[in-house]
Amino acid sequence: MLERVFRLSAHRTDARTEVLAGLTTFLTMAYIIFVQPAVLSTDLTGAPTGLDFGAVLVATCLASAFSSIFMGLFARYPIALAPGMGENFFFVSVVMSLTALGIARPWQTALGIVFISGVVFLILTVLKVREALIDAISPSMRNGIAVGIGLFIAFIGLRNAGLIVGKPGTLVGLNVQIPPGDLAVFAVGLLVASVLSARGVRGSLLWGILASAIVALAAGKIHAGAVFGLPSVVHPAAFQLDVWGALRPALVPFIIVFLFMGLFDTVGTLLGVAEQAGFLVDNRLPRASRALVVDATGIAVGAALGTSTVTCYIESAAGVAAGGRTGLTSVVTGVLFLLALLLSPLIAMIGSYPPVTAPALVLVGTMMMQNARKIEWGEPSESIPAFLTIVGIPLAYSIADGLALGFVSYPAVKFLSGRGRDVRWLAYVIGALLVLYFVFVRNRLG
Repeated sequence: MLERVFRLSAHRTDARTEVLAGLTTFLTMAYIIFVQPAVLSTDLTGAPTGLDFGAVLVATCLASAFSSIFMGLFARYPIALAPGMGENFFFVSVVMSLTALGIARPWQTALGIVFISGVVFLILTVLKVREALIDAISPSMRNGIAVGIGLFIAFIGLRNAGLIVGKPGTLVGLNVQIPPGDLAVFAVGLLVASVLSARGVRGSLLWGILASAIVALAAGKIHAGAVFGLPSVVHPAAFQLDVWGALRPALVPFIIVFLFMGLFDTVGTLLGVAEQAGFLVDNRLPRASRALVVDATGIAVGAALGTSTVTCYIESAAGVAAGGRTGLTSVVTGVLFLLALLLSPLIAMIGSYPPVTAPALVLVGTMMMQNARKIEWGEPSESIPAFLTIVGIPLAYSIADGLALGFVSYPAVKFLSGRGRDVRWLAYVIGALLVLYFVFVRNRLG
């Protein structure tokens, strides 16, 4: 049966190789099970968002399992999916913005925004107009977005560790009074994950989290309890999304940003993994539309279950390196996400203490910084908007505001420097919409 469904022999692989590849992919991306509930249950200031930790844990595992299995059976690629790093922090920033706007159900409305972006993504995929969206933003801007979000994630990781704190004279600075226990937890996890990553060990981020957890246990920062058990959900998040509330005209910029973030993440990951696995034919990816349908559907299903944007994971490259060549690899990864639900007490224990997961955030930021080399630094009309995006995201402490700075400045600089024809019409539309965001939405936030 496996041979008939996945055509293993045609791809010069076997079931054992595919199962091991699926396990490898799972180990490299399992950190999201620990990180996602911790990120979505508290906002960027550490205050509760209203989303329940256990509910997000359930949604993360179910959405990842559904999307990965769907990818394996429908698109037949060894590419797993889960809630994306970067999109989850943007989701939290949107919840904060909606709260400041006085919207009664902020996290429910944010889930509605994510759901709509997934539906729009699906429609654009079916209508085959995704190329226009991809081409609307230059490669320099796309990579600038990744770098800016990477810096932001790393900054939050350092703050969660207690290493960076607010200071009146310099805004932020090094915490010279950090408790030794917190410092030890963060330092050990960062060192373990960094060394294992440098040595090419699969699952280095997950091993770093586990090393931090062991130190936290020894220091009395967390307390051992049950390991196996189903998640405890106090306030359900599944099917709580507010789609009608998300259709407010003032929230259109948020939908657009979610759409573009998901689109660029997916396309970049698909092409990167496909190139490594040798799937490209004449520089095109067969069944690309199917893969994009899976991603769009995963976004909508994830939002309905109660989590932020689901996307293809570049960590799938680890499974490909282990020999994965068919959809069986991602099916195995999806099944393992389901089994992870049985470890919910362990996950809740680790996720409740931010310094444990902080090293993973810092190293994810490190990985995303690699995109900086792809920016056209020698062309000011490309590099300046990209740079504004990079610095705007962490310094404004808002992904939305940082992206808006870049998307508004890009068409403006291009047009006024006589290179307006280099800009796609859709980029002008996006810029205009975000000007309206600054005038009518951001102005109200103060």
